[in-house]
This record gives sequence, C-alpha cells and structure tokens, in this order.
Amino acid sequence: MNENRMREFGRLISSLALGKYLTREQSCEAYRQVILNEQPELQQGAFLLDHIARGPTIEELGGAWEALDLYDTAKVHTSRTGTVCDIVGTGSDQLKTVNCSSPAALIAAACGLTVAKKGARLVTGVSGASDIFEILGLDLDGPLSRAQECLDKYGICYLPGEAFLKSGWARLIQSMRFTSAFNIIGPITRPCEQTNCIVIGAYAPNVCDQLVAVLKEIGMEGALAPYGMVFNHNPAEGMDEFSPSGPTRVVELKKGDVSTYEVTPEDFGIKPVDFQEVASLNNAEANAQAILEVLRGRYDTPLADFFCMNSAAALYIAGYADSYADAMVTSKESLANGKAFEKLEQLKEIQGA
Repeated sequence: MNENRMREFGRLISSLALGKYLTREQSCEAYRQVILNEQPELQQGAFLLDHIARGPTIEELGGAWEALDLYDTAKVHTSRTGTVCDIVGTGSDQLKTVNCSSPAALIAAACGLTVAKKGARLVTGVSGASDIFEILGLDLDGPLSRAQECLDKYGICYLPGEAFLKSGWARLIQSMRFTSAFNIIGPITRPCEQTNCIVIGAYAPNVCDQLVAVLKEIGMEGALAPYGMVFNHNPAEGMDEFSPSGPTRVVELKKGDVSTYEVTPEDFGIKPVDFQEVASLNNAEANAQAILEVLRGRYDTPLADFFCMNSAAALYIAGYADSYADAMVTSKESLANGKAFEKLEQLKEIQGA
C-alpha cells in the first residue's frame, strides 16, 4: 500500500477524532477506500469507529451511501411497473425481537405489493434476515438473476447482502461486530433500482431522522422510519420496528415532505401486548420456527400481530391503504387465508436451495 495514501488516511482519522467534518466528496472517497480495501484493516476499523462515535452528518452519510451504491452494489431490474417496496431494519437495537421484516415482507407481498426485500446475516442480534431465510429453505449463494426472476414472476424476492454487495460491506460484516455508518447506509442500499418506497426501522430516534433525510436526498418517494418502544420501559431502549408493546416514533417521507409523529398499537386496531410475546428466542432456528408457525396458520397471536403491523406500514406508505388500521386488516387477511405462506413457497420455488 502507498505510504503517502496511508498517512493521508491516518490524518483523516485523526481529524474525525478531533470533531472535524467531511464534505460529501471527502466522505465518498474515504468510504470508497474502505469498501475497496485500499487501506490496512486497522485504519479501516479506526475510521469507521471514529466516524460513528463523532456522529456522521447527512452530507457525510450521503457520500458514504454514494460510495456503497457506486462501488459495491450489484443491481437487479424488474419488469414490473408501479410501486416496489423494501422492508428492513438497521439492527443494533436494544430490544431484540423475533425477526420481523422477513415475515412482514411476505405478508405485504401477499397483499399485492411488489416487495424487493434485502437483508444480511446477523451483526449484533440472534439472527439476521439471511439466517432466517436460509433456515426456511433459500439458497443464499444463488445468482441475483434468480431473485430478479422471482420478483418478476411472483412480486417478491430476497436480496441477501452477501450476494448484491460485491466485496466491501460483505467483507466487513464477516469480521465486524460493532455499529458503524454501514448500519445506517447499508439498509438504504438499492439493489433493485426500481425500489421507490421503504419501511426502515432504526436503533435510535436520531438515526430515523438521518435515514429519512438521506432517503429524501437520494430521491426516495416514500419512507417510514420507525423506532418502537415499550410502555413503562426506558425509551432509550427500543426496537427497529413498529412496536406492539408501546408507542412507536415514526419519521415519514411522502411526496418530498417529512413529518414526525407517534402511533400506538391501538392505531393498528390491536391492544398492546407484553414485550416478551415478541422477544427474540435463543437462536436463529427457534426464531425461524416461530415465523413458520405464524405463516402456517397461527395468525391470531401477538407475534402474528407484530408481523402484520410492519406489513401494514409497508402497505400504508406504498399507498395501498389510507390508514394503518385499514392496512392491518388487509395484512391479517393475507395471513389467515394462507397467501403469506404461499409467498414463502413461491420464493423457495425460484430462490430455494
């Protein structure tokens, strides 16, 4: 590695530690070097930790997103027209739940919404979306062309970060066990370029604001960034989903306008439940089995309501329903009539192991 470039990057790390800020172009270049492995791993780790500890600006996150999009994101294209939605979380939240975005994506797709769901293996929790879908029968090593085929035919696909992230973030995920800016920009990558709306839960309220600000900057048409809480519990400890156990702070982007508000389970037409009803189980296999039981017919449970709340959010932001309550009814119906389980079977038909 070039000594001068190493020293220059080292000075950048030191400047971050002193509280200095980067332009969008400087951020893009720094993250490009990390993504393409052009700096020693020690310097990459120091940069990533310094940046998240200081707190990245929207401009810096825009540059980091641009680097990830330009240098590390393989793309799929769908022949489908209209709205294409994604449902994903940042991870790193304090309250660990059974994986929610994966079953929520299946339920929303069963309601007729085209869903290009992305995800990755676990970083800080018990199981990531890739872990769950692998246990449920998907082949994570399959070519992205199969995901595109599934999206075209059935209106649902799973895009594992291990497949669409060419080398940079996928390499980092394997050895990194701390939160970084990639937890913020990673979930807003667009491996399906037609994705124009997203439900993206975050591990902290300020991250919700950052996510939506970056999404607005890159031209996303609609977005919801929820931070779920639990009644009578420390609000600093939340979940990156809509909560069935307390209020959820939501940042919404619709037609260029950003608004912030709170919703409760009652806004979805359900009563609050104890958090333990949706808390993560001990391992990925147990979480996957719990999801499978809901999809196979245990639809009148707190866990099913949890999944349907987050599906309802996708239907609402995509314009498939006028309210969360209406979208909840539609989601529950697709679960009860077996169409959500059918979506899993369709997914396995084309993307299965």
